[in-house]
Amino acid sequence: MEVNINELTSSEKELEVKLNYDEIKTEIESEILKQTKKIQLPGFRKGKAPLSMLKKMYGDALEHEASEKIANSKFWAVAKDKELKPIGTPQLTDIKFNPGENLSFKVRYETIPDLKVEGYTGKEIEIPNFVVKDGDVEHEIEHIIRANGKLEETDTVGASNNYIIKAEVQRLNEQDEPFEGSKPELMEIDFTNHGINPEILENAKDKKVEDSFNFSFTDERKIKNNEGIEETKSETFKYSAVIKDIKRIVLPELNEELIKKVTKDKVTTTEQFKEEIKKDIQAYLDQRTNEILRDRLMMLIVKENDFVPPATLVNNILEDMIKREEEEAKKQRFKKFDRNGAYNRLKPAAELEVKWFLLKDAIQKQENISVTDDELNELAKKEAEKTGIGIEKLINYYKSSNLIEKISDKKLFDFLKEKNQIKKVELPTKVT
Repeated sequence: MEVNINELTSSEKELEVKLNYDEIKTEIESEILKQTKKIQLPGFRKGKAPLSMLKKMYGDALEHEASEKIANSKFWAVAKDKELKPIGTPQLTDIKFNPGENLSFKVRYETIPDLKVEGYTGKEIEIPNFVVKDGDVEHEIEHIIRANGKLEETDTVGASNNYIIKAEVQRLNEQDEPFEGSKPELMEIDFTNHGINPEILENAKDKKVEDSFNFSFTDERKIKNNEGIEETKSETFKYSAVIKDIKRIVLPELNEELIKKVTKDKVTTTEQFKEEIKKDIQAYLDQRTNEILRDRLMMLIVKENDFVPPATLVNNILEDMIKREEEEAKKQRFKKFDRNGAYNRLKPAAELEVKWFLLKDAIQKQENISVTDDELNELAKKEAEKTGIGIEKLINYYKSSNLIEKISDKKLFDFLKEKNQIKKVELPTKVT
């Protein structure tokens, strides 16, 4: 038997096997015998028809079918002997066989690529320097005060923004008349929303229940013309609104009582409250910074070590992504889910996920980054003191869950942060 392994990509291989007829003669005859036992001809019991008659009826088909089965069994025998470790379903791409002659065949299969990762240390990576501003703290305090406000019925929209109305809203045509066949839609409009249309705030002031007002907004978006040049397209939409209900938001005073309520007695003074809010916002911004750094490290490493990922793994991830989108589309009651569109749109993300998973695993092996039994024991001891659960039970849980993977990922992230130069850059100031 002659065996050759051709590398098509880092993930796809082709096994080529050539066998002399003497090497397969016994197996061919055995396979043919198995097939004849399943055949029943008129006048003969099942499996008892003479082989000469069957060959006359079926020609070389019996031997060709036997050769395919032998090719399959030989592939798996070679795969085991040479530790090929195929993933997915190998494909028989070529087979050459004439009865009484040699057999040759080719099988394409995928494997987890053996990656030697480079270029993941000694790099300069810029990330934004997110810093809490006084305006961020004040904005959060405004939100907290609004969230603790009370609603009271009123008959007129006042001058402040502390109102919530319900209104029947209907789109108008160019003649400022309702579109034919359209029906008004009851909507709740919160005037404290920072993104509210300014025309609504202005035109609704001093209005009462059953009063009406108009407003419009302009939608601007980038499109490409016939020459492929990007242009800005603007479209204005007009609406009428009939007020059906008005509520005024009565805002509480920022005092010790409110602060104690919101913080569950953690702090009592305004200054302490602002400091706690600032810490919380900074913690959130730090988390965002870490997420950005992870993404940039991932993209850098993939770019430095790009390869063709196994299609089997990509398709598994892709199917999960498509399934989640399809389920979400059903919840949103979209009329039709574009599966082909989702496939094309999500495939690059699935490929990236598989590439990073394999590269990450390779780096952890190269750098001997793992979670030791001592680390698990230490973690279990601390958790056992808090929860009262036995150490052995906790360790078994860690090993059966994805916690070990999370700890390994964190250790890798810490390693990459230490081995690369992370530079924080100031965000550009917005021009208003």
